[in-house]
Amino acid sequence: MYEKRIKFFIILSSLLLFLCLLRLIQMQLLPTSSVQGDIDQLKRQMGQSRQLKTVRGEILDTKGNVLATDEPHFQLCIDYKFSSFLDDRVGRRKLLRAADKDDPDAVDKVQKELKLGLEDLNQVIDKCAQFRGVESSKIRTEIQRINDDIWNRRTFQAWRPNFPNSELSKKYNSIISVPYSEAFADFQMKEPDLTKRIRLINRIDIAEMHDPWMLLELKTDDDIFAAQLEFLKVDGINIMPKARRLYPYGTVAAQTIGWVGRVTQTKDRQLFKDDKLASYLAEDLGGREDGVEYICESILRGRRGEEFEDIDSQIVRTEISFGSNVTLTLDIELQEKIENYLAAYPHEPNCGPGMAVVVIDVGKSEILALVSMPVYDLNRARYDYSDLVSNSDRPLINRAINKRYPPGSVVKPLILIAGLESGKITPEQTISCPAQKAPQAWPSCWLYNRFRTGHDGRWENNARNAIRGSCNIYFSRLAHKIDPQVLQQWLFNFGYGQNMLFPPPSIAQNEIPRNFRQSSGVISNIAPRKQITDFEQMPPLSNSERRWFGIGQGNLRTTPLQVANSMATIARGGLFKLPRLFKQDIQDAVYDSSATSQGIDLEISPGTLAVINEGMSAVVNKISGTANTAFAEVLPGLTEKNIKVYGKTGSTQDPELAWFGGFAVDGANRSIAIAVVVEGGQHGSSDAAPLARDIIQFCIEKEYIGQTQQARE
Repeated sequence: MYEKRIKFFIILSSLLLFLCLLRLIQMQLLPTSSVQGDIDQLKRQMGQSRQLKTVRGEILDTKGNVLATDEPHFQLCIDYKFSSFLDDRVGRRKLLRAADKDDPDAVDKVQKELKLGLEDLNQVIDKCAQFRGVESSKIRTEIQRINDDIWNRRTFQAWRPNFPNSELSKKYNSIISVPYSEAFADFQMKEPDLTKRIRLINRIDIAEMHDPWMLLELKTDDDIFAAQLEFLKVDGINIMPKARRLYPYGTVAAQTIGWVGRVTQTKDRQLFKDDKLASYLAEDLGGREDGVEYICESILRGRRGEEFEDIDSQIVRTEISFGSNVTLTLDIELQEKIENYLAAYPHEPNCGPGMAVVVIDVGKSEILALVSMPVYDLNRARYDYSDLVSNSDRPLINRAINKRYPPGSVVKPLILIAGLESGKITPEQTISCPAQKAPQAWPSCWLYNRFRTGHDGRWENNARNAIRGSCNIYFSRLAHKIDPQVLQQWLFNFGYGQNMLFPPPSIAQNEIPRNFRQSSGVISNIAPRKQITDFEQMPPLSNSERRWFGIGQGNLRTTPLQVANSMATIARGGLFKLPRLFKQDIQDAVYDSSATSQGIDLEISPGTLAVINEGMSAVVNKISGTANTAFAEVLPGLTEKNIKVYGKTGSTQDPELAWFGGFAVDGANRSIAIAVVVEGGQHGSSDAAPLARDIIQFCIEKEYIGQTQQARE
């Protein structure tokens, strides 16, 4: 009996040992084993890792010029805890907090701390001045700027939750849109006691208080070495390696390119939340709304590398994956020339500074220039953001795509197309424009308003001449004849009332897609509450509103990009294409291919197109054309180069705007379309047409139209 038990125990032990050996072999020899994966994971959990920085891709223009790139450099940085010794407001806050304590010596201790801290800071300021050969006052001013920036942010954050029902929220639609100056004035009015305001601010802790702030840029190796000798052991002063985002063209195309800053919005941090090596760390920068830097974040942002040392002291490295480049259709040199020209042009005192220009290569449907004035310096945007947000000129907004304007008379070619194609008028049919004021509730002709005469005294007021003379009587009466839905449909067909720009497919297909902030305009009685993707979603247009739509006023609103693209559509003979800003084929994820590469034929009859072209040609090339005076001096030169310009001027009164929209075609059938709008402009003929004339000359110099260098040789 005993021997049987011994044998059973030996057999059982042998089986268990055999199973253990098999399991050990599996764990050691099979790399795909789940256990091996568990072991590796355990090693990683017990080890140490160091994550490297991401390297962002570049933004390039159509000719390969670098618009945005990462550049390594070093900075001499100061901690806010140290810089704040120069801020009396912070000192007062510390003394108030000390006075609240039971310790009778607390105030004396804080006063001593403030005195010693200020002495140390003054020594650093003097050393910085000697180090870089600059005046101490400039270093002091920079530190004060840092202190003011953080104090203002904290003040705003203290005001927001304490006065959430401020009337400023309604005025600006959102409390975060309230300018600092108005928020602070409201704070002071609602809480006049300075001590109480300081106590409220004292409770606010923001991320910027714990960030290093650049004091000096170390441009050379000698600078870095000298800074290490001078400041390495100074508490509160650090030498920080940075990958600086550099914008070589500074202010050029600022609103379109965009800039990078700290990723603070929860919705933005969601973009890479499931990717350990792409997700944002505390100090990481990302594209800020709403230029290409922001739109193409998932393309531009790379994946950081990682060095990991496990518990076996084995080094495992994951290499950095550089971000991909994004190439735009913009010609940055053309854009720069236009921006510099607009800034230096001797505008009438009533004009600007708000202006926008769009130039489109008609054949490729590529945007060559997307200009919004005034501009700002992308290299300074992070540091000047508070000032830019509160600037009454609104430099951050991209006026070319995100500000809707009444189009004035530049819409009249589209109104005429709608009238001719719907059979409401014929090319030779006239609408009388007498020398008299229009009936009440109808617009008078601009010719009568200015000169007390009418177009009847100049010519037969038919379709061609109505375009040539921009007759308000003709177009208000014509628009009133067209069925409201038909009128809306034609405007929609030309791109009015809908978004024009779309991101690359990889972005459009993201779980959280991004796109430009852009206005779709208004072609109805009221602005739609949501983005319109199909004409059936469009709110209605009333009968009485049509007459005002006929002259580009009333509730009609559009963007400069929409105007330029409608002119490109006319230049193509009625073939509508979406404008392209990215060199990639961007629209497939949004519209079908017929709207992109082949385009959509609007099926405008050749007879109608001939009338439109003849009228728009007369605007520029014939005496009494509204743009003829502006273009007269360059017409002989254009004729020599076999270039013909077609255009339409426009102006509005509320708000005051001056417009020019049109296109230029050369003998090889190459063409560019253009739209110019000048805020505050009185007349399209004098305030916008001269700008368009010179910008067309720039396009000729860049050989987008006219005789090419190859042809001359």
